[in-house]
Amino acid sequence: MLHRNLKSKLFRTIGSLSVAGMVFAGAVVAFTASSPQAARAGDITPPPLPADMAPVPAGNKLFLGTHAVGTQNYVCKPSGAGVAYVLFTPEATLSGEDGGQVITHNFSPNPFEPNTDPKVVADGTIRATWQYRDTSRVWAKVHTTDLTGKGAVTVDPTAIAWLLLDGVGSQNGPTGGDKLTGTTFVQRLNTTGGLAPSTGCSSLTDVGNTAFVPYTADYFFYKKAD
Repeated sequence: MLHRNLKSKLFRTIGSLSVAGMVFAGAVVAFTASSPQAARAGDITPPPLPADMAPVPAGNKLFLGTHAVGTQNYVCKPSGAGVAYVLFTPEATLSGEDGGQVITHNFSPNPFEPNTDPKVVADGTIRATWQYRDTSRVWAKVHTTDLTGKGAVTVDPTAIAWLLLDGVGSQNGPTGGDKLTGTTFVQRLNTTGGLAPSTGCSSLTDVGNTAFVPYTADYFFYKKAD
């Protein structure tokens, strides 16, 4: 009798642990499914724009949305009577909706615009550049403020601005890749971080100091509508 009672208690205990385990597992699954990362995967769409920000002009269509992780890279330079951090390039990798890396982002000379800055040695104007994994590239500059709104708007004072950029050149890759060829506009939205630091560039003795500041953003690419 004692042996049967012990076995009965043991089975009840195991059963209780199994139920608790299933409840816990269900909670984990529910948490994972409702977490922001899980909800956002595969759904890269532009957010509503600030009222004072210029939209992508009519007649253009979105063809690619990406998430970017990288740094905004600054160097301390003389500025007026003092010094200031100046952006010399971003360095970022952009991932597509499947989470795989699709684009690298930095500054480079745009061969479609002659270099007019005597202080810069380059074969073209230095522009923001995106290169797709098929090696096609696009260069862009910040949209000039017009009647439709601003090309740069600060949405979060702790983050770099949201931007609308006009395509100023694009080209196929050496092997014919053309994903970014014909890009007309690029948006940089949903930014976090990336601002120049408030320390390390306060006197002429700091000239040459560099700062690599982490940032994230979403980049959206547009072409002429068919």
